[in-house]
Amino acid sequence: MLGPRPTVAGPAETNDAPLTAPGATRAMEAVLERVLDARLRQARDTDAVFTHEMAERVAAFVRRGGKRLRTAFVWCGWRAAGGSGDTGAVLRTGAALELLQACALIHDDVMDGSPLRRGGPAMHVDFARGHRAGGAGGSAESFGTSAAVLAGDLALAWADDLLTETALASPYGTRLNDEWRAMRTEMVAGQYRDLRAQASGSSGAEEALTIAVLKSARYTVVRPLTLGASLAGADARTLGALRAAGRCAGLAFQLRDDLLGAFGDPALTGKPADEDLRSRKLTPLLAVAVRLAQAGGDEDAAAVLAPDADARPGHTVERMRAALERTGARAEVESRIADLAAAALRHFEAAGAAPAVRREFAELVRRAAGVAAQHAQELV
Repeated sequence: MLGPRPTVAGPAETNDAPLTAPGATRAMEAVLERVLDARLRQARDTDAVFTHEMAERVAAFVRRGGKRLRTAFVWCGWRAAGGSGDTGAVLRTGAALELLQACALIHDDVMDGSPLRRGGPAMHVDFARGHRAGGAGGSAESFGTSAAVLAGDLALAWADDLLTETALASPYGTRLNDEWRAMRTEMVAGQYRDLRAQASGSSGAEEALTIAVLKSARYTVVRPLTLGASLAGADARTLGALRAAGRCAGLAFQLRDDLLGAFGDPALTGKPADEDLRSRKLTPLLAVAVRLAQAGGDEDAAAVLAPDADARPGHTVERMRAALERTGARAEVESRIADLAAAALRHFEAAGAAPAVRREFAELVRRAAGVAAQHAQELV
C-alpha cells in the first residue's frame, strides 16, 4: 500500500497547467522553500545550536542557488516520455536533486580545498572562520573540514528523505528509486576516480573521460532525464534515447566547465579560475593538451602541463593557459562541445519528444554547454 502523500506538497505542485522548463524550475524553487522550512522546523525540535550553526547554514547554501539545470532536465525527461497533468512528483524530484547537489558541492570543496563556492566562502572555510571568530580551541581548519563533512551529510539526508517521500507517493516509485540509487553510486565512484587520478598523477585521456562521465555527465543530465522519464512510465526505447542524449549533453557541460575552470571569470563563475590548473586536476581538457603537446613535439608545453610540474619553479598558471592555447587544446575542446551538443539533440529527438519540448531541451543544452546562440538555433 502506498504511504501518505508528503506533507511538503502545496498548490504549486499540483497545478495541471502546462509548464515550460523555466516555469518548472520556478515552481520547484517554491517547493524547495517549503521543504527547507519543514526541515528547519524539524531541526529546531532536535537542537537549537545544531539548527543555528549547521542546518541554517545548509539551507542558506541551497538557497544561494546555482543554475538549477537538473530540475529542467527532469522536466524535459518527463515531458519527452509523455508526462502530463500533476507536476508534483517532478518538482519534488527536482528539489531533491538540488539538495543532493548541495551535498556534492560541499564535499567536493573539502576534497579539493576550494575556498569559494557560489560567490561566497566554501562551507569548510565558513565554518573555520566561525571557529576563529568565536575564539574556540584547536585547529580552525580541522574543525571547518569536519563540520563541512557533516553539513554535506545533512544535505544528503534531506535529499534522500524527500526522494523517498516522492517515490512512496508515485505509482512509478520503484523505478524512480532505482534511478536515484544508481545515480548516488555513480557520484561516489566518479569522485573516488577523481581523487585516485590526482594521487597517481594520471594524465590519461581515457581516465579523464571516465571521470567526466561518472562524476558529471550522468549526474548532471543523464539521471535527471531518466528520473523524469521514470515518473512518466517511459519504455526502454525512450529511456535509451534519453540516456544517449544525456551522456552527450553532460559531457558537453563538463567540457565547458573545464574551460571555465581554466579561463573563466571568477566574478561570473563564483569560484577561482585557476584552481584546476594549480592542482593539475585531471580533466579532458588537460588530457587533450598533453596529447597534443606530445604529438607536436612541444616539449615546453608537455613539461608545464605534466602532473608533477608543480614541483618545478617557474611553471605558472599563465604558462599553462598559454600551453592550452598553443597546443590547440582549447580549440579542440570547443569543437568537441559543439559536436556533443548537436548529437545530444539528435538523440533527444529519437526519444519522440514533441517539437516544443525539443526546443526547450536545445535551450538547456545551450545554457549547460555554453554553445553560441546562433549555433544553438542551428541545432533545433
